[in-house]
Amino acid sequence: MKKLALLFCFFFTMQMVSAQEVGVRFGSGSGGDFAVDGVFGLGKFSRIHADVSFGDGGVGIDALWDFLYRPLGGEAFNWYVGVGPSMNIDDPFWLGVSGEIGLEYRFKQVPIVLGVDWRPTFWIIDDTDFSADGFGINIRYNFGK
Repeated sequence: MKKLALLFCFFFTMQMVSAQEVGVRFGSGSGGDFAVDGVFGLGKFSRIHADVSFGDGGVGIDALWDFLYRPLGGEAFNWYVGVGPSMNIDDPFWLGVSGEIGLEYRFKQVPIVLGVDWRPTFWIIDDTDFSADGFGINIRYNFGK
């Protein structure tokens, strides 16, 4: 199981290289307080927001399908909601479903995106539990513009 999990982590990290935005996420997550964060665009109003987190809690992997909304000032401000699988590779292994709601700002002069989000998680495997303390700050470099 650990070899399969490490293979998945390697594949996931290689996919981060082709992301449209790459950065870091600080805050509580499925695996720890620090994450490598990436965004993969799926269209004008949809994307995959994924990260690999590290810390005292093992290695966490989240892949959330977000829907973007732009009512706050055109292209600069976005707010988004999403849902997707979360996993924590540690002893014990955890698997669950996370929701996400966040707000981000895209700078026009520099290709930087700043954001804040909240990720409540319903853990299904190894034990059933609910965690509502997944707050984070995102800083990403935008390769698209």
